[in-house]
Amino acid sequence: MKSQAPGSRQVAVNRKARHEYFIEERLEAGLALQGWEVKALRAGRLQLKEGYVLLKDGEAWLFGAHLSPLPTTSTHVIADPVRSRKLLLHRHQIDHLIARRVNVNDSLKKVI
Repeated sequence: MKSQAPGSRQVAVNRKARHEYFIEERLEAGLALQGWEVKALRAGRLQLKEGYVLLKDGEAWLFGAHLSPLPTTSTHVIADPVRSRKLLLHRHQIDHLIARRVNVNDSLKKVI
């Protein structure tokens, strides 16, 4: 079993996408999250089953992923579990994805 560095835990895996699609390339990206989403993510409440990635205006966005709020979420925050979330990638990674999509004419859906 591999030992992981502290704080580098894999939070979510889309096993269905791995089964249904051939994954040629794998990227690791961060997510722009709100405070309640960070707590829910650490509690393992993310579902990627319906999630997909779209490139829009030179940025990568995660759509359709469901992040269930914890019951202890603040009452002054209105939690939207399926809101779109920005993927944090380097510019050269986004440019590579854009070039690849244009050349191969395929979509990035179900790549997550």
